[in-house]
This record gives sequence, C-alpha cells and structure tokens, in this order.
Amino acid sequence: QVQLVESGGGLVQPGRSLRLSCEVSGFPLDYYAIGWFRQAPGKEREGVSCMANIDGSTYYTDSVKGRFTISRDNAKNTVYLQMNSLRPEDTAVYYCAADTTPIYTIQDSCRMTSPHDYWGQGTQVTVSS
Repeated sequence: QVQLVESGGGLVQPGRSLRLSCEVSGFPLDYYAIGWFRQAPGKEREGVSCMANIDGSTYYTDSVKGRFTISRDNAKNTVYLQMNSLRPEDTAVYYCAADTTPIYTIQDSCRMTSPHDYWGQGTQVTVSS
C-alpha cells in the first residue's frame, strides 16, 4: 500500500527555518519522482520543488530558489524539504506527492498536479511574527 506522510510543519517567525519530511512507503524512491507542493488559502496548489527518481535532478519554483533545498535519503525512503529564510508568503499547507507518469521532465512535472497520483495528507507551515 502506497503512503506518503509529511511532518515537520509548524509556526515560525520570518527568517527562520523548517525542515519538512515526507516518509514514503509502498515503493522505493528511485521508482517515482517526488515533489513538494503547497496550497495557501484561496490559491491554487503550486509545485515548490521536485526531484527526479533516477538521476536526482531537481526543480525549484522561482520564489524559493536559493532558500529551499530538496533532498532524499534512500535508506530511510524519505524526502526532505529544507526551508530557510522563510517569509510570510510561504505560509501554506505543504504536500508531498509522487509522479506516476514517467513522461515529463522534472520541470514540467513540478508545474502540474495531474501526473501526481499519490499524495500525503499535508502539513501546515505558518510564517508569522
């Protein structure tokens, strides 16, 4: 059974850091690309950062480049999102998801929710003073 379980969210002040974890079960990390998405109230879900399954290539949306880092630990079957220099506009529910359609580049995959068939339950990140 496939499961993606996020953790690590919380309330932080602007400029601080958080590390999100996505523990995957049901398939190894070299099977599907994994992405982090977020959804703020009243906004569409957007791709934040994604990692390809085979070569580990990454994509970041412009607003998080230089601040967020995606990584994975194959032994723990866990994907991480290190978020530094957090801003109030980063406030959202963060989801991890698996792209089960092996036809997109990691850049295209991360810009779409539709190829992602497996989703976690989400973890709230609130950046506020």
